[in-house]
Amino acid sequence: MSSPLSIDPALFDAAAIPPDTRAVNDEIVRRLNAEPVGLTIQEIRARRIAGIGAFPPAPKSPRAETMTIPGPSGAMELRIIAAKHPRGLYFHIHGGGWSIGAPDQNDPLLERIADVVGLTCVSVKYRLAPENPYPCAPDDCEAAALWIAREGAQHFGLSKLAIGGESAGGHLSAVTLLRLRDRRQLSPFSVALLNYGCFDIGMTPSARNWGEEKLVLNTPAIEAFRKSFLLPGTDMSNPDVSPLYADLRGMPAALFSVGTRDALLDDSLFMAPRWLASGNAAELAIHPGACHGFLSLPNRQRDEAVARMKTFVDRYF
Repeated sequence: MSSPLSIDPALFDAAAIPPDTRAVNDEIVRRLNAEPVGLTIQEIRARRIAGIGAFPPAPKSPRAETMTIPGPSGAMELRIIAAKHPRGLYFHIHGGGWSIGAPDQNDPLLERIADVVGLTCVSVKYRLAPENPYPCAPDDCEAAALWIAREGAQHFGLSKLAIGGESAGGHLSAVTLLRLRDRRQLSPFSVALLNYGCFDIGMTPSARNWGEEKLVLNTPAIEAFRKSFLLPGTDMSNPDVSPLYADLRGMPAALFSVGTRDALLDDSLFMAPRWLASGNAAELAIHPGACHGFLSLPNRQRDEAVARMKTFVDRYF
């Protein structure tokens, strides 16, 4: 019997990589190899904010608005990009290794999701490591999700809720869903859009074996982000840290999107069937040659991924 997670081996063939994707990957490696060696997390963050280095700053959306809600350590900012004809709300959690990144660095992607998928996007500005290590980021995301669940429908006039994010944001989305289920007895989200998430902080084989190649993310970078996020001695098999090891029953329908040239490939390859085996709907979208963070790049594969999100939301909303 066929499975919604059937995988075509041809997707992993180098011949399946579109020429423009291959060119983008080569250019990213070239730029990252030209970066100064030995930058700290804080220096990388500052360069990203200033638009210095390998990745130019993302243009800011003129549609974006901000508001604040109560958080565990004080007021917490939400950045909102409204859909023109919204059918639901997308609670977005940005990536960046739990240590860099911000909601306003994702405006082009969230505009596209708002316009194509029809979801008003609400992105949370959570506390970053190493200044605020685990569990600060999960605590902030849980608090924001609770506000969305309890106040969001009235504030935005939208009752259907989706959750998701990229990389560390995919991880924090899964952790947030588990916390809402286990600590709050709540399951307010009907769809999860989990994009190249890190679901095993102890590192899956693809992350361990990637090596030094600087295609956005490599093995030393994953180790550095983990060291920044987790205090020494943290149990990396704790489901609140590595949701791959959680009891996943009662989770929403989830779309896992990942490229074949991503150090975190195995995280999605392992998590999607676990999600399905736990009795939840799950689909796995594999993009030939796409690198980590490809949804932040204006390219054909980003457009294909967002179109797949629309199809998925159509099915489960």
